[in-house]
Amino acid sequence: MRRYSEAVKADVRRRMSPPHMQSVAQISDELGIHVMTLYKWSKTWRLQGEVVPASEKDPDGWSASDKFTVVLETAGLNATELSAYCRERGLYPEQVDRWRQAAPTWPTASVPEALDANEKPVLTL
Repeated sequence: MRRYSEAVKADVRRRMSPPHMQSVAQISDELGIHVMTLYKWSKTWRLQGEVVPASEKDPDGWSASDKFTVVLETAGLNATELSAYCRERGLYPEQVDRWRQAAPTWPTASVPEALDANEKPVLTL
């Protein structure tokens, strides 16, 4: 099995993330990394709470999970910090505001999805 350096993984994460939003197929062709490896990395980053959209859609087409991650990451930011955050990710502050307002209506995650990847559920009798 081939090992990749953290620098390569960081480059892939940058390419997948907004505003670049390159497709897995495109990254695979350019860097010669198998698509399944790229999907695995993307899933790992998403589980760690990083914003790595599952698709190349515009931000309004992102999943509720991706939008909620953005809402959480921007919760304590002032207007200047929010603008900088949005510029880095190809977003508009108005989109984040809409997502904040819509957050209470999003479906809640089931218990297994909400658990940390290393945490086992506690069963009670």
